Amino acid sequence: MNQIIISILLLIVGLVVGSIIMFIFNNIKMKSSNTKAESILNKAKSDAESIKEKHLEEAKKEARQYRDDIDAELKEKKEEIRNTEKRLEAREDSIERRDNNLQQRESNLDDKENKLNKRQKELDNEKAKVDDLINEQIEKLEEISKCSKEKARELVLKRVEEQMNLEIASYIKDREAQAKLEADKKAKQLIVESMQKYAADVASEQTVTVVNLPDDSMKGRIIGREGRNIRTIEAVTGVDLIIDDTPETIVLSSFDPLRREIARVALDTLIKDGRIHPARIEEIYDKTAKDMNAKILEYGENALFELGITKVDPGLVELIGKLQFRTSYGQNALLHSVEVASLSGVIAAELGENVNLAKRAGLLHDIGKAIDHEIEGSHVEIGASIAKKYKENDVIVNAIQSHHGDTEPTSVISEIVAIADAVSASRPGARNDSLENYVQRLQDLENIANDQKGVEKSFAMQAGRELRVLVKPEEISDVESHKVARDIKTRIENELQYPGTIKVTVIRETRALEEAK
Repeated sequence: MNQIIISILLLIVGLVVGSIIMFIFNNIKMKSSNTKAESILNKAKSDAESIKEKHLEEAKKEARQYRDDIDAELKEKKEEIRNTEKRLEAREDSIERRDNNLQQRESNLDDKENKLNKRQKELDNEKAKVDDLINEQIEKLEEISKCSKEKARELVLKRVEEQMNLEIASYIKDREAQAKLEADKKAKQLIVESMQKYAADVASEQTVTVVNLPDDSMKGRIIGREGRNIRTIEAVTGVDLIIDDTPETIVLSSFDPLRREIARVALDTLIKDGRIHPARIEEIYDKTAKDMNAKILEYGENALFELGITKVDPGLVELIGKLQFRTSYGQNALLHSVEVASLSGVIAAELGENVNLAKRAGLLHDIGKAIDHEIEGSHVEIGASIAKKYKENDVIVNAIQSHHGDTEPTSVISEIVAIADAVSASRPGARNDSLENYVQRLQDLENIANDQKGVEKSFAMQAGRELRVLVKPEEISDVESHKVARDIKTRIENELQYPGTIKVTVIRETRALEEAK
């Protein structure tokens, strides 16, 4: 029993002691927490003060900077206002000076006007006095001569008439003598003028050439797989191929007759050969272009043979042959030149002039058109330079220079050539103005492209709706080719007048060739 009571007491004591210890431990823990909370609070207050001071310093700095900017802007505005005030004061002074000058000038003009009015009155008075004196003198003269003014006028007029009759008779006599001296020259001129009424029919040159095919299957071979062959033909020749439903026919379209002829011969050769692929097309085109030089010489020699003209430099013969592939308002330049030469020879024979010289001058009058698309200048200037280069007669040089009225003719042959040229060109249907404008527009397109750096050659196609430009791959990169196309497009838009749109295609192609042996 005692043991139980002791155990209970010990338990109670243990509980009391534990409670006390727990109370003391909790009290200590609470004090520690309060101390820690006070430390955190103090640190937070310190950080807040630090942040507050930092932000306050930054705000003060920004305020100072803003105030400095405002002061600088105000200073600049004040300086600008001062300068404006100075300019206004200077302008006001200038206006005031100008006003003073105008007032002074107005005053001077009033003085001058008064002086002029006064002088006019004095002159009127003097004139009245002079008129009175003249009348008095006339009256005295009539009294002394016993002859009135009307009778004196009749005597003077009669005397003048007698003198004029003598002068008129002398003038008529001189003119009759001069007319007799010029009678032969006048007669020739009248005969020449009467020949201008000559007229004949002629057909204009076209801008297309028709190529006949053995059968319609050849069209597919010419087009090639995915259009490779036709694109190659158009690229190397600069000629537009028109393949439609017309049986056994292909149309070549280009404003340049030489290109069309080269393309026609090359295409005929390819059709006969049967091997049609890009490499063969280029090979045949190069060979045809070289063979065309011989054909040009043949055209020139045939024209000289037809007219009976001899002793012509081979270089000049080639230029004459090139006229076969040039047109003037749709009229073939070589046929026109041969016709002018024939007319000049006929007229020269009728007038007793040098027939051979007249034919030669007529044939060469448009020789400048053979290369006027290659060098700068009009065909008249270029033709005169060519004639001088090949040491042609001065009469021929003058005929070339004067056949369009740019220079005064110095001989009858020059006038004959000008008239023969007008006769040949003015015949019904001889020329077509719209065709010439069309050709000129295509040439302008190609000239714009050829002016660009790195361009090898260009071709106006699709009646001027497309411009294909071949560039040198070693000078123009793929990226630069886009710039070339854009520059050409900009120049076309700024410099040319054209209907619809024009597609500019820049082609850059690099080939590596090796030959196995």
